[in-house]
Amino acid sequence: MTRVVLATHNAHKVEELKKILGDLLDGIELVGYDGPEPVEDGDTFEANALIKARAAAKFTGLPALADDSGISVDALDGAPGIHSARYAGTRDDADNVALLLKNLGAEANRAAQFTCAAALVMPNGDEFVEVGIWHGWVLDEPVGGGGFGYDPIFKPEGLSVSSAELRPDEKNAISHRTRAFTAIIPTVRQQLGA
Repeated sequence: MTRVVLATHNAHKVEELKKILGDLLDGIELVGYDGPEPVEDGDTFEANALIKARAAAKFTGLPALADDSGISVDALDGAPGIHSARYAGTRDDADNVALLLKNLGAEANRAAQFTCAAALVMPNGDEFVEVGIWHGWVLDEPVGGGGFGYDPIFKPEGLSVSSAELRPDEKNAISHRTRAFTAIIPTVRQQLGA
């Protein structure tokens, strides 16, 4: 079985990705990453995903998968964007959600999108990136107890519930992360000869 390191220390993300990728990983073993966290100083989701994947590939000598994701709100000129996880300065989901709702206030335009950039970096330095986007709107207040991050205030396009009200399998079928990783897995399999 070919091993690929998943370049994240976020336990929620590891669990979600293993569920998302399930059958697509036939013959590929995802292993955890316990190396140093690089400074994510890129100016795009793609750049930050590559920074993480490069660091994990260099540290482990294995092919590395990483992602960078966040929510971008139209009325806030795309904020919080790449700063989603650190938006309030505390790295606490509830604080980030509260600040986003405060900054959005009574704004009528509540259009938003989750973006995920999935990156693969091979030990030889070859790099690949795919992006997934999930359109929706920001709710007036948090609803639902599932998911994490901004899920309680994000209502996906075409649905009448927040993403925090979706069952994990429902969310995993349509999320930005699913879209990005589903797009990159054929490249992973090709690169690994799996």
